[in-house]
Amino acid sequence: MSAMTTRRFDVAVLGAGSWGTALAVTLARNGRATVLWGRDAEELATIARRRRNEKYLPGQDFPEGLDVEPAFSKAAGTADAYLVAVPSHAFAKVIAALAAAAPAGRAGVLWATKGFDPSSSRLLHEVAAELLPPGVPLGVLSGPTFAGEVAKRLPTAVTLAANDAGFARGWANRLSNPRFRVYTSDDVAGVQIAGAVKNVLAIAAGIADGLGFGANTRAALVARGLSEMVRLGEAAGGRAATFMGLAGLGDLVLTCTDDQSRNRRFGLALARGRPPGEAAAALGQVVEGIETSAQVMALARRFAVEMPICEQVRAVVTGASSAAGAVEALLARDAVRAER
Repeated sequence: MSAMTTRRFDVAVLGAGSWGTALAVTLARNGRATVLWGRDAEELATIARRRRNEKYLPGQDFPEGLDVEPAFSKAAGTADAYLVAVPSHAFAKVIAALAAAAPAGRAGVLWATKGFDPSSSRLLHEVAAELLPPGVPLGVLSGPTFAGEVAKRLPTAVTLAANDAGFARGWANRLSNPRFRVYTSDDVAGVQIAGAVKNVLAIAAGIADGLGFGANTRAALVARGLSEMVRLGEAAGGRAATFMGLAGLGDLVLTCTDDQSRNRRFGLALARGRPPGEAAAALGQVVEGIETSAQVMALARRFAVEMPICEQVRAVVTGASSAAGAVEALLARDAVRAER
């Protein structure tokens, strides 16, 4: 199939990184005619020719129903539904382009982006609601997912939160298969908070493991990090139960304990003495937790929420503290505290 096309598609996946590609492959395997768009036209041409995304998902051939389109207007204009899978810093730009290029008011928008708007620290559904026509259904897909495992059809479960129950069911039907289970929710704020904060905490876990602190420390960090997530999430309008599920605890455990997580690998590199910029560049992909740490602390200040682990991660990624210094600061806090 040619990269340039005028056929109609069930879904346009906007974002051809590892997660966007894995979701596009999943949709096509489910029998949904899917078109994949990414910002790098030259890279997309290579993907279209090879019928695989060797940069992000090596060895995974594209199914028959997946096409590639380098022109944003054509990808958006030939699809009936939209799934955005770009880094958080590019989210607003893509949503604005989608609003201009396609009848998004009828279809609504689902995204698999984790993070906040970097210019305002707002949740992404607030940004989308501002840029799209009034009343457009909006939703977010999140949970414990490594793209490579999804592409290999390893069993995975996710949360899909939306402000419209019918929209949520429709997307759950598109995405679900025996190896990809979708649970629905209406806690859009909570799912987004969870998906963003866990990236910051994964950096902390990488730092702790990189310093050789062991399993006890990692378990304590996950538990106390979850408490920080819940405090911020509830203050921002999320429900506590959301943070105990797939989007919260599930995703947090995944990213804090497995080296497939680029945020965790970034933390490991920091602990080994690499400067933040060098450590991030070496990974070759966006480390969402770096920028997200700034937005998390902005929200923490707005809601007067105490988040000591995230605060120390921010100090390390900005160079204000060393990895060892951040640990010392945490350990120097009050020795006896009530758990909450």
